[in-house]
Amino acid sequence: MNRPFILVVDDEPDIRQLVGDILEDEEYEVALAENGAHARAMYKEHRPDLVLLDIWMPDIDGISLLKEWQQEGESFAPVIMMSGHGTVETAVEATRLGAYDFLEKPLSFAKLLLTVERALETDRLQRENIGLRRQIQGYVEPVGKSAAIERLRDQVKRLAQHDTHVLFTGEPGCGKETLARYLHANSARRDGPFVDVGVGTIAPEFSAVELFGREEGGTVHYGLLEQAHGGVLFLDEVAEMDPETQLRLLSALESGSFLRVGGSDQVHVDVRVIASTRRSLEDEVQAGRFRKELYYLLNVVSLAVPPLREHSEDIPELLAFYVDFFVTREKLPFRKFPVAVQNFLRNFVWYGNVRELKNLVQRLLILGTGDEIGMEEVKAALGSVVSAESVEHPQFYGLPLKDAREHFEKSYLEYHLERNEGSVAKLSSAIGMERTHLYRKLHSLGIKFKEKK
Repeated sequence: MNRPFILVVDDEPDIRQLVGDILEDEEYEVALAENGAHARAMYKEHRPDLVLLDIWMPDIDGISLLKEWQQEGESFAPVIMMSGHGTVETAVEATRLGAYDFLEKPLSFAKLLLTVERALETDRLQRENIGLRRQIQGYVEPVGKSAAIERLRDQVKRLAQHDTHVLFTGEPGCGKETLARYLHANSARRDGPFVDVGVGTIAPEFSAVELFGREEGGTVHYGLLEQAHGGVLFLDEVAEMDPETQLRLLSALESGSFLRVGGSDQVHVDVRVIASTRRSLEDEVQAGRFRKELYYLLNVVSLAVPPLREHSEDIPELLAFYVDFFVTREKLPFRKFPVAVQNFLRNFVWYGNVRELKNLVQRLLILGTGDEIGMEEVKAALGSVVSAESVEHPQFYGLPLKDAREHFEKSYLEYHLERNEGSVAKLSSAIGMERTHLYRKLHSLGIKFKEKK
């Protein structure tokens, strides 16, 4: 893991150097800035983990810099203000603007080191909470005791001991992100950030800014790659990445540095990339849609995640897990799946894999009543998609082929649109249909969807 990087800003050379030496003795990585302009440039080049900032400087005062950096939101590095002319009003103003603490000069170096340690720990915990808010699955360890899941869990644990890039392959909803998080949690980077990127949800024209950041009018927007410094960047459905961004990502990963959009200074990063795909990247390379060099760089180790139908013996445990999950997390009423219902669901063809099962459990707990979940209730919740036991054919089987196809497409798209929260971007990624064609199809079938604001 990288050492915490601390930027010390003070116009008094003796104090600046002494503070820097003390922090380096404590094995921090330190940079020194003699004034506000120098500090702004160094902060822009490489986001520090912590800033020690003097208030009174000849060019730009510390409060103005604090206001400037505070506008970055989640990317804002913690700041400890320092001043030899401190007042209660100044300290209150600094903390109101987001400073972690305020230290008076002459500095007590014991207090300085303790404050630095606490500020870094607080920032780490806050970033962990941000990661938890971003987390979709809601858990880390894959659920299941089947041979397939046990084998996969063991492979991921062993792989976590090496800092290589990893590619997970498998159908949508089979648990690729869960395994990526499990790998991260068992690796040496576990204390670093886990930044997940739904590649298919980012419009090509915005992907460079989202991944690499932007510099505009003296303001820096930190991209996802920079936010993942010291940790993991998870690229979900990496095959959806546009060619220009593929080239920029390849260059960044090979050199460990990149330019922000609109920037002129190299930004250095240390990131492990874990990618996932439901498509064959080899086929995408052959078709000219994915760069061969990037494929070889990401595919150092590839692990195939099996669909749920290939480890259906885990379904009872998954059902129990998600009941407990929603009862605990969302305070939904506890309901039990009888053995007959569990057996029915074990024989169901889960086209949406674990994600579909999770959604089913949530729906049954929200809408159902009674302590037990009945068979007819489950079949109704599953809709027209039923197991092989069903003897009734869909009504559109009796229509002409053209009408039947349109009926099926409308039903199919409405089904998956609902499961993707009405988002066309997520729907496009889930069903493997290019977004422009998908918009036309939805309009032609009269399907309503969320417009991006």
